Amino acid sequence: MITIGQLAGYVGVSVKTIRVYHDKGLLPEPERDASGYRRYGAQDAIDLIKIRTLAESGVPLARIRDLRAATPEEFGQALREIDDELTVRIRGLRATQGRLRRLAAGRLAPLPEGVATHLEHLASWGFTPRWVDLQRDLWILVFATHAEHADALFRDQARTLADPEPRQLFLDYDRAYDLDVDDPRVEDLAHRIAAATRARYGPDEPAWLGAESDIPALVQGTVNESSPAWRRLDTLIRAELARPAAPVRRPPGTGSAGGR
Repeated sequence: MITIGQLAGYVGVSVKTIRVYHDKGLLPEPERDASGYRRYGAQDAIDLIKIRTLAESGVPLARIRDLRAATPEEFGQALREIDDELTVRIRGLRATQGRLRRLAAGRLAPLPEGVATHLEHLASWGFTPRWVDLQRDLWILVFATHAEHADALFRDQARTLADPEPRQLFLDYDRAYDLDVDDPRVEDLAHRIAAATRARYGPDEPAWLGAESDIPALVQGTVNESSPAWRRLDTLIRAELARPAAPVRRPPGTGSAGGR
């Protein structure tokens, strides 16, 4: 027979914890011996190990108390359920750990493999590192906030950039970053982008862009904050596309993340 202090030391809990288990009705409290000490036996140690294991697994004390009265079959079923719950928690913790590591590496969120490959192509096509970084951040934004439209938007832009002629417009947009807002090249580029947008989409919006979508404002607003020249380009393109009787809505990506 051992004292409460010895029991605590053997099992790896505090004396205070054992007393809490007594108060909660999880572990029976033995009678005092002739010397006035409570003495614990092997079964008490086994029960305490079970209680500690369940508690460390996140099982509430009230549920542990109920399990104390369960049949072996009920106890086994409960353990299987607890194991399943732990599996879900572990999966969630691993996902959180992955996000934490990506954040530490400067990557806010994972992007589909096709987007990552696309970003590599941008550098090989002559886009500036600033543009590639902006594209990465904006695709993270779009995939995180508009997952239902992000794939269609990405495919639309990827097809555009596969064509050398519209790709040159993107390159010119990238290089306009440092231009003065009154530079005539800004206005000329705006006319060329508006004309290319009309030629590609006509009066119809892309199928993935609903009338209430806020992707254009979300993405274009982020781009406009980067450069006064880009902000001026956006204003000019909007004005140009608003002139027809049936206004043509500029697709989000066009100018956003360089999507024009």
